[in-house]
Amino acid sequence: MNAPALAAAAPRPRLARLGEFMRRRRGLILGLQWGVLAFYLFLVVTPAFLPLPGEDAHLWSNLTLFAQFMFWGIWWPFVLLSMMLLGRMWCGVLCPEGFLTEQVSRIGLGRPVPRWIKWGGWPFVAFLGTTVYGQLVSVYEYPKAALLVLGGSTVAAIAVGLVYGKGKRVWCRHLCPVNGVFGLLSRLAPVHFRTDRAAWDAQPGRVAPINCAPLVDLRRMESASGCHMCGRCAGHRGAIELAARAPAAEITHLKAQDANPWEVRLLVYGLIGTAIGAFQWSASPWFVSAKLAIAEWLVDHDFFALLGDDIPWWLLTHYPESSDVFTWLDGLLILAYIAATALVVGGWISLWLRVAGRLQGGAKDHLRLAYALIPLGGAGVFLGLSALTVTLLAAEGTRIPALLEIRTALLALATLASLWLAARLTLTQQGWRGLPAWTAFGVATLGAVAPWGVMYYVW
Repeated sequence: MNAPALAAAAPRPRLARLGEFMRRRRGLILGLQWGVLAFYLFLVVTPAFLPLPGEDAHLWSNLTLFAQFMFWGIWWPFVLLSMMLLGRMWCGVLCPEGFLTEQVSRIGLGRPVPRWIKWGGWPFVAFLGTTVYGQLVSVYEYPKAALLVLGGSTVAAIAVGLVYGKGKRVWCRHLCPVNGVFGLLSRLAPVHFRTDRAAWDAQPGRVAPINCAPLVDLRRMESASGCHMCGRCAGHRGAIELAARAPAAEITHLKAQDANPWEVRLLVYGLIGTAIGAFQWSASPWFVSAKLAIAEWLVDHDFFALLGDDIPWWLLTHYPESSDVFTWLDGLLILAYIAATALVVGGWISLWLRVAGRLQGGAKDHLRLAYALIPLGGAGVFLGLSALTVTLLAAEGTRIPALLEIRTALLALATLASLWLAARLTLTQQGWRGLPAWTAFGVATLGAVAPWGVMYYVW
C-alpha cells in the first residue's frame, strides 16, 4: 500500500477532520460571509447619516454608539487576538473585504497582477497611512470618519478585484492595510494548514488544482502568514491538513534567509512604534504642553494661520456640535508626535537588534531576532484598541475591576513570550555563547514596554 493510501486509512485527527469539514461545507461558509457583509455594511454606512449621539445616549439605545462599540471595542481587538490563536481564519471565513474582492474578481477583467502591486513595501506604507490618517479624522469616535476609512478601503478592494485576478484576492495579498500585521501575528498561532511535501510528490497522476484565493503556493506552503485558513485546500493530494503546532513554532524555526526586511520594518516602526504614538498622543501631557506653548508663541507673534479650525471633517476632525474641532496646529502636532514616537521607539529597537545580530554573528540575524517581538507588538495593539472598549463601558457605568493589574499582566506576559522566543533563537542554538545577544534583545524590548509603563504609571 502506498503512502497516500496508508494516510487515508489511518484515523484522521480532529483538526484535520475540521479542515475537511470546512472544505465540504463551502456553502455554509459562503452564507456566513454574506451575513457578515450585510452586518458590516449596515454598521458602517447607517450611522454616518444619523445625528451624533447626545449626552444621554446609551449603547443599547443608540445605533451610532452601538456601531462604535462593535467595531472598535469588540471587532478589531478580538480580530487581532484571533490571529494569534487561530491564524488568519478571520480572513478566509469572515472578512467582508476579502469576500467582496474575491467575488467581484470572478466577473472582473481578470488582468494579471502588475509588478508595482507586488512591491513588498505596500503593507508597511498602507498600515502607516491608514493609522495616521485615522487619528487625524478621529476614526474611532465618529461614524463619518469610520465610513471614510473603512468604506474607502472596501471600495478600493472592490476596484482591485474588478481589474486584477480571476477569483483571487489580489487586494488581500498585496494592498490590504492590515495584511502585513495579520501575517505577522498569525505566525504565533498554534494551528495551521500544513503541507506534507513527500505526500504531495507521491500522489500519482494529475489532480485538479485548488483555487487558492490569496495566491499561496500550496505545494511549498511552510508559513501561516499568507494562508487565509479557508479550508478549500484541506485534503488536497492527501498532503494538506489542518494541524496543531507548538505556539510560535514558525518563529523559533525561522531561518535567517527567510526573514523579510519589510516585515521587520512593519513590526518595529509600524505595529510597535507608530501604533504606540497613535494610541498615546491624546493622553500625553507632553502633547498638551507642547500645543499650549506653541499656541502662545503664535498668538504673541500675531501668527494665527495655524490656529484656524475651518477645516473639512475628512481632512481633520471638525465636529463643532460635539465641541471637537482640530486646528492646523493640532494636525501638525499629531503628525509630529506619532512620527517622533515611531522614530524614537523604532530606532531604539532597531539599534539593539543590530547589536544582538552582530553578537549572534550572522548577516541577517538581527532581522530573524526581530520576529521574537511579535508578541509585544500584538499585545500593544490589543491594549490600545481595548482602551476604547474600557472607555465605552465606563460611560455606561460598567467598570472593569483591577484594570491596571490586568493590563500590566498582559504586557508582562507578552514581554516574557518575546524574551522566551529570543532565547530559543539565541541560547538554545548557541548555548551560553548566545547570552550577550539575548541580553541585547532584552534591552531592545524596553522600547516596546517603556511607553506603556509611562502611560499607565506616570501619566
